[in-house]
Amino acid sequence: MSTVLLRQVPVSSPVHDLWAGTKMIGAFLISALLVVWPSWTVLGAMVVFLVVVGVVARLPLGTLPRLPWWFWGLIGLGALMNLPVGGAAVLRYAQVVVFGLILVAASFMIAWTTPMGDIAPALATMGAPLRRLRIPVDEWAVVVALTLRGLPLLLEEIRVLRAARKLRPKDGVLDRAADSPLIDILTAAMAVATRRATELGEAITARGGTGALTAHPSSPGRRDAVAVGAVALVCAGSVALDLLI
Repeated sequence: MSTVLLRQVPVSSPVHDLWAGTKMIGAFLISALLVVWPSWTVLGAMVVFLVVVGVVARLPLGTLPRLPWWFWGLIGLGALMNLPVGGAAVLRYAQVVVFGLILVAASFMIAWTTPMGDIAPALATMGAPLRRLRIPVDEWAVVVALTLRGLPLLLEEIRVLRAARKLRPKDGVLDRAADSPLIDILTAAMAVATRRATELGEAITARGGTGALTAHPSSPGRRDAVAVGAVALVCAGSVALDLLI
């Protein structure tokens, strides 16, 4: 699967210029709407809206993930399993699938248009009121930011390990004695992840600790208020359209 996951697409656009928290708030509004009102009209409106956002963000078509055949096979298998129950069950299953794909696309839209270094400060800013309740907002923000930063690196390491294993010389006796390819790759990936985590921890400590990750100034502006208002307007409009239909 060749795709860009959780990495910013280096282009200039109005969506890239928005505050990271604005995009997370927009994704939350979309997800909340779909949980409360998951009709086909609303689902279609959200698909169109995300396409428009992608065009405004100037994301190339190559950014879209090329999902493997087994992914679509599993979706088709799920539809076949619901088929004996009736057409209503199949339609409901299709709604759930589209609902999940929209949420994933909204999350990826944030990653494709936002530097990972802006996630932690934005989370810390939005969670500032929770500090009065002695909730470790900064620590949670750092954990989320490091997870988002480390996942693409881990996926890339797994691809490299798979390619290296395919190039390994074949030996009949060793191949029969060796563990399964999946176990070999996962074991090597865990070793690499541990080494990278140690190096990352030392780098963070040398730069002042985890507090430095959330210390950068991060706040919304007027265009962020306009963007949130636009998302809220689209959500309300989709519900109104569904009621009219």
